[in-house]
Amino acid sequence: MGQIDGKVAIITGAGSGIGRACAQVLAREGAAIMATDIDTDGLTETARLVDSAGGRITTRHQDVVDEAAWDTVFAETEAAFGAPSILVNNAGIAIAGALADYSLEDWRLQMAVNVDSVFLGTRAAMRAMSGRGGSIINISSVAGLRGAAGASAYCTSKGAVRLFTKAAAVECAQLGTGIRVNSVHPGIIDTPIWQKSITRMTEAMDADRIAALTAHSGANQMDADMIAAQSSPMGRAGRPEEVAELVLFLASDASSYISGQEHVVDGAMTAR
Repeated sequence: MGQIDGKVAIITGAGSGIGRACAQVLAREGAAIMATDIDTDGLTETARLVDSAGGRITTRHQDVVDEAAWDTVFAETEAAFGAPSILVNNAGIAIAGALADYSLEDWRLQMAVNVDSVFLGTRAAMRAMSGRGGSIINISSVAGLRGAAGASAYCTSKGAVRLFTKAAAVECAQLGTGIRVNSVHPGIIDTPIWQKSITRMTEAMDADRIAALTAHSGANQMDADMIAAQSSPMGRAGRPEEVAELVLFLASDASSYISGQEHVVDGAMTAR
C-alpha cells in the first residue's frame, strides 16, 4: 500500500528534472498524476516511465502563465481521476544576467513564469480543494533564501515564492480549508535547468578559469557535481528523486501538521 493511495496530483513542469521525478515518485506511492508542461516530448517520456512502472498518468500541454488554462487543467484532472488533492507548482525558468544589463522584458518573463504561475496554481487549487483539504507544494530554490551575483531576477522570483507560500498557508488555515501550503528549496540538483545554467556560466569564463575548476576531475567541461563540489559540504549535486521524496512527504498525511514552512534540500549548502 502506497503512502498516498487514492490521491490525485497535478504536477507542472513535469517534462524533465524535478517535475518528472515527482511524477514517478508520487505515482509509485499510489497517486494518479496529471503531468503538465510546454515540453510535449518530455511529457511523453515522463508518461512512458510512469506507465512502465505501473502508475497512472495523463498529460497535458500547459503554459502556466495562461490564467484560463488552470481551470481547464483542474477540470480535466477531475474528469480523468477524480478531485485533485495535491498540487506541485514546479514549472520554472532561470534567466541569468548582470543586473546593470538586465532587460525589463527578461525580468517580467522571469516573474511571470516563476511567480505568477505559482499564484495562479495556488488560487485554482484553493478554489478546487477548499473544504476537502489537500497539499500545495511550491518549488522554490536556495536562491530564494540568499543572493547570488548574476541571478538577481531569479533570486527575487524564488524569494517571492517563499513568502507567498507562507501567506497562502496562513490564509488557508484561518479559512478552515484543510489545505496545507509549503515550499521546497533545492540546492544544486542535476537537472536540465542546472546544466543550462552551467553552460551560460562557462560561456562567460575564460579558458584558465574553466581549467582550474575542472582540473581535479580530468574533464574539460563543468557539470553539476563539479559546481556542487565548490559550494556544497556534501561535495556532490543532488538528484531529482531526492527532492521528489521530500515532496512525497509533504503530499502525504504524514505531514498533516506542517504548513507555511520552507524545506531545504541542498547538501548543507545553506548551513554555513
